[in-house]
Parts: sequence; C-alpha cells; structure tokens
Amino acid sequence: MKVTVVGAGAVGATCADNIARKELVKELVLVDIKEGFAEGKALDMMQTAALLGFDTQIIGSTNDYSKTANSDVCVITSGIPRKPGMTREELIGTNAKIVEEVSKNLLKYSPNTIIVVISNPMDTMTYLTLKATGLPKNRVIGMGGILDSARFKCYLQQALNCSANDLHGVVVGGHGDTTMIPLTRLATLNGLPVANFLSEEQLQKIAADTMVGGATLTKLLGTSAWYAPGAAGAALVEAILRDERKVFPCCVSLEGEYGQNDICLGVPVVIGKNGWESIIDYKLTDAEQAAFNKSADAVRSMNEVLKTL
Repeated sequence: MKVTVVGAGAVGATCADNIARKELVKELVLVDIKEGFAEGKALDMMQTAALLGFDTQIIGSTNDYSKTANSDVCVITSGIPRKPGMTREELIGTNAKIVEEVSKNLLKYSPNTIIVVISNPMDTMTYLTLKATGLPKNRVIGMGGILDSARFKCYLQQALNCSANDLHGVVVGGHGDTTMIPLTRLATLNGLPVANFLSEEQLQKIAADTMVGGATLTKLLGTSAWYAPGAAGAALVEAILRDERKVFPCCVSLEGEYGQNDICLGVPVVIGKNGWESIIDYKLTDAEQAAFNKSADAVRSMNEVLKTL
C-alpha cells in the first residue's frame, strides 16, 4: 500500500512521521511546493529508520505528482497556517485555491484514492474537495472531529486525573471555535457517565476549553498546532488502511442525516477500507440538535464564500 501526504510543514511532516513509524505502508510520499523542502524532510525521517526500527520508504517531491501515482490514501495538509487572532474562516480565500489544485493533481495519478482533508477551514475545504473532484462521497473525509475529540478527552483527563485511554468523548459539528459541539452528555469513563464525577459547571468549562482548543494553542505557539493534528490524521489513515471499522467523528457529506443536506460536517462514522462506510445516529437531544443546526448554518455561510472566489 502507498500513502501520499501533501504539505511537508509541521502538520504534514508529523502525520507522515506517525505513518512511517507504524509501518502502515511500504511507500510514503511527501509533497511540497517549496523547492527541496519535502526531500529534506523525507531524508531526515529516513535517517531515523535504523534508530526506530521501521522499514517504510519515504520519498520527497517538489510538486512532482507523478511520484504519488497509485496512492491508496492521500492526505492534504496544504495551505497557510492560522496565525494568532486569525479565524479559520479568514483562511478560505488562500487555501481554497491551493486545496482545489492539489486534489485535482492527486486524482490525475491516483483516481481510486481516498482523500483525507486536514487543511483549514476544514469543513469548507472538505466540501470544496468533494465538489471539485466529483469523487464518491465516501472517499472524501475531513479529519477535524478526531482532533477535537482528542482535545475534549485531554481536558476531561485533566479534570478527572485518570487515563485518557479510559475515556470516551465525541465532538460533532463544525471544526471551528464556535461551531464544534462537545457532547458532554455522552462522555464516559470506563462506561460510566463523566457527569457522575464532574459538576455541570466543570463540564461546561471543559466544553468551552475544547471549543477554543486550537485557538489556545495558536496563541501559545504563534502558529497552528501540529503534534495532535498530525497524529489524528495518521490515526484516520490507519483505520482506512487496516479496515478497522472504527467509529470516528469526521467531516463527511450529509444527505439528510442529522437533518442536513449539501454540506460536509462532523458526525460519527464507521471508517474502513472504502473510506467512511456509514453514519452513526447519536439521536441528539433537542438542545444538541439546535446547536448542530446552528453549526451547520455557520459552515454553510463559509461555503458560500467559495462562490465568490
């Protein structure tokens, strides 16, 4: 099997590094527009192979998409990162042109690939990729909900002083500071509702911290985060390649599910070798559904910007 990661910046390189270390594929291609950048990152990673014990072959390429031919999964991380004070919405104009060009170049050489979108604003970039490529909807997946849910579980872990691996927590809706919906009602610690251990006030704070999790890191780092986004992307690739049939919250095309149409938004889906295979209905409460609808409205307004580009 073969995977391509487009964008050799911090997120793309971290995603590629995780994939290589897990030996998910024999060949991994890293592509970047900057001359020599992907080649340098690939060589640097290859020099860790003897130290870390993996046999993945990592190839770097400066905008030569022929090297990506016959990739089973392609991950798009391309685009400018978010700067302090910048919203994901402000990235649309620049990143839309990049993502559309990248996705079409990938399909030219890998017509049967599954595309994973990490570029921000992720919901709109996933929608753009779906429309621009004409791919079956199950083969275009936005990663955001996996990352948001990992952040949700991190804040829960800190509040509960427990193992993060014993927690289950899901974030649905848009991948934005005001559009994501941490489902505190459904969060559990080894099968028990976390509400058994945390007050409503604590849960509300955790949800609020989760929603600005990306912005918090951007303020601290001066740019977008990369360790967790890269790891989240690699986890999604792993679930596809190994046909794990894991349930992940991902941004996918909705056609009536959760009351929405003609939009890509975060919902729990089963992930396998064909991409996303089915949508799980979490039967949201009226309040949760109202929040989901509000999130959809906000994402749809961002999608409208695409028509003006």
